[in-house]
Amino acid sequence: MYKKPKILVVGSFMMDLIVSTGRFPNSGETVIGKSFNTASGGKGANQAVQAARLGADVTMVGKVGDDGFGREMTASVAASGIHTQHILADPDHASGVGSITLEVEEGQKSRNRIIVVPGANMAITPEEVAFLKEEIAAYDMVMLQLEIPMEINELVAKYAYEQGVPVMLNSAPSAPLSAELLSHLSYISPNEHEAADLTGVEIRKQGKEVNRADVDAAVQALLAKGVQNVIITLGSSGAIVANARESHYCPCIDVVEVKDPTAAGDSFVGAYTTAVCAGLTPAQALEFASYAATITVSKMGAQPSLPILDEVIALMKEQKFDSFDLSVLDVLK
Repeated sequence: MYKKPKILVVGSFMMDLIVSTGRFPNSGETVIGKSFNTASGGKGANQAVQAARLGADVTMVGKVGDDGFGREMTASVAASGIHTQHILADPDHASGVGSITLEVEEGQKSRNRIIVVPGANMAITPEEVAFLKEEIAAYDMVMLQLEIPMEINELVAKYAYEQGVPVMLNSAPSAPLSAELLSHLSYISPNEHEAADLTGVEIRKQGKEVNRADVDAAVQALLAKGVQNVIITLGSSGAIVANARESHYCPCIDVVEVKDPTAAGDSFVGAYTTAVCAGLTPAQALEFASYAATITVSKMGAQPSLPILDEVIALMKEQKFDSFDLSVLDVLK
């Protein structure tokens, strides 16, 4: 049955400070950059915005500083239609920031290096999310990431699990995960490097060709830890979703010029969650999410690059997509 999803995101806010340069500097070296700009970001906020722009009814829980960046980031998610009543402003901690350096070389795909300073994101307390124990049952899915305290993720995942609400954990940035947290997850969505950290399985590549045996081994290792479904994003090699019964692979939708890979993973996770909550199959949601992420890398900035539903559908039609009837996406309009 298709329906408009109702999604809860508990996660981070980061103001991205973005520098573009022709090449990354070496240690102790100064280079002249090409441009500088700011954009609201943070994995939690990005995923919430992507889900909302694709048609989901989204509520965000998190913490910003009581400062200009905090007010700007709250306004940014509100502009996408996200419910913001549970976003807290902390007078004692500055808003989180992400320092992003983009290497933009003529004729080459952009690369990025990111340093995150969490700030107020790490100041959220169990008492401040305790209300979710009663309210969490109202949602179709809870989305979590690892830019807030681990104890908050574990507590919210426990609340959701006890109420039978599916939990999606985007396990980034990489960190050890407890057995209890893993057992409460309906979905885990690492990239290839985060999957290797969690499982010890290095996923080898040759060009765009990925070693499928490595991918399968990483998937099985995560399923063995108690996660119900595993999604691994593989960069230019595509993505896979799998559980104990089935596995689906989608190649990279390599049809755009890559201008900024920032937030591509967030776009993918937000789009996948929206699609599967709307009633699409895992295979259909995987393809839909791949198209959304493709649009994201074709634009600059985190939240400014996240597409709306009509953009994703337009690209799918342009590429003569026919794996499923796109009219099923009407439920999101």
